[in-house]
Amino acid sequence: MIFRKKEKNNHSSNRTLITHTNSRSPISEQYKTIRTNIQFSSVNEEIRSLVVTSSGPSEGKSTTIANLAVVFAQQGKKVLLIDADLRKPTVHYTFRKENNVGLTNVLTKQTDLKNAVSESDIESLYVLTSGPIPPNPAELLGSVSMDELLDGALESFDMVLFDTPPVLAVTDAQILSSKCSGTILVVNSNQTVIDAAKKAKELLLAAQAKLLGVVLNQKEQKEGQYYYYYGNN
Repeated sequence: MIFRKKEKNNHSSNRTLITHTNSRSPISEQYKTIRTNIQFSSVNEEIRSLVVTSSGPSEGKSTTIANLAVVFAQQGKKVLLIDADLRKPTVHYTFRKENNVGLTNVLTKQTDLKNAVSESDIESLYVLTSGPIPPNPAELLGSVSMDELLDGALESFDMVLFDTPPVLAVTDAQILSSKCSGTILVVNSNQTVIDAAKKAKELLLAAQAKLLGVVLNQKEQKEGQYYYYYGNN
C-alpha cells in the first residue's frame, strides 16, 4: 500500500478550542446546548457514534467537532475523536499531535486501535489522527476493517466522533454516516449556499444517515443572541 505524504497545513494549528480555554463563554454554552440536544435527539437509541460534516470546505465542521468532543469529555464521558478526513486531515494540528500513525494504519492492519490512539491534554478526551493519506479513502472507510474499528472503539469509549470530508466533495461522509448512530451537518451563514446544504442533506438521507440536525455558525450576533444555533433538519 502506497501512502502519499501530507503537506503542511499550518493555519489549522491555530484553531482554538474555546470550550477548553474559556468553558464559561457564551459560545461554549452553545456547544453544551448542542451536546444536550444530541443526547435527547433519540428516544430509542443512545447516540454514541457521531459524524460531523458539511456541504463544502471551510464551513467549520472540524472546529465544531473538536469543541463537541471537549464538552462531551467535560461531562465525564470517555471520548474518542477520530480524524476520518483522509484527504485534508486537521485533528493532529488542533491537538498538536504527530500524525505518523493513525486511522489508516489501523484500517490496513499495520497496528491496532489501542496503539494508535493517543491521549489529549483534556481529561477523558482521546484522539485518533488520520495517519498517512491513502490513495483509496472511500474504500478504506467502507471496509470491514472500519466496522471492526468502530465496534472496538465503542467497547472502550462512551462516545466516538468522526470528522469527515465535506459531503458534496466525496462520498466519505455518506459512507461513515450509514455506520454511525447520528450525523450533524455544519453550515456557515456567510458561506454555505442554500442549495448546497439541501443537496448535502439529500445525499446523507439517501445513505440512510440519521441526520440529527444542523449547526449554523458565523451567524452575526445580535443583542441577546449567541453565535451558534442548533436546529432540527
